[in-house]
Amino acid sequence: MRIAFAGLLLLTTACDTSEGSTCGPTQAVVTRVVDGDTVELDDGSRVRYLMIDTPESTQGKDDCFGTESTELNRMLVEGKTVTLRYDEECTDRYDRLLAYIEVDGREINSLMVERGAACVLHIPPNGVDRVDEFEALEDDARDAMVGVWGACEDVTCD
Repeated sequence: MRIAFAGLLLLTTACDTSEGSTCGPTQAVVTRVVDGDTVELDDGSRVRYLMIDTPESTQGKDDCFGTESTELNRMLVEGKTVTLRYDEECTDRYDRLLAYIEVDGREINSLMVERGAACVLHIPPNGVDRVDEFEALEDDARDAMVGVWGACEDVTCD
């Protein structure tokens, strides 16, 4: 019984989300939207959204629908407390956290694809269990000519 209790205590401690995960915080305030798929948190860390890519709107580039993707992201998350969920790999080569971001129980990553503000970008091992879901959202947005799919002759995030 003591061993089972100790195991349960260890499991509870390992899964405690009040402090953060092994990757980073599980809740934070978005202080700045960098672009359509990257934000900065109140602790200074940058987060790159998992499973999506948006047209560029930074560093002198303004791809078709880049500004719109950035503005949608800003409207959805800037100044808000977000929940972060991580996958297999915690960071990318630029040392940004990789996460799914939620506001009030609504995942922003999938919402950006659904609204045609982002394309699917699957980089395994992250997202293996969700790639079909995201691709279906993109197909629906494409078919409905929503966002980038209706506004742009050349879709740069595709």
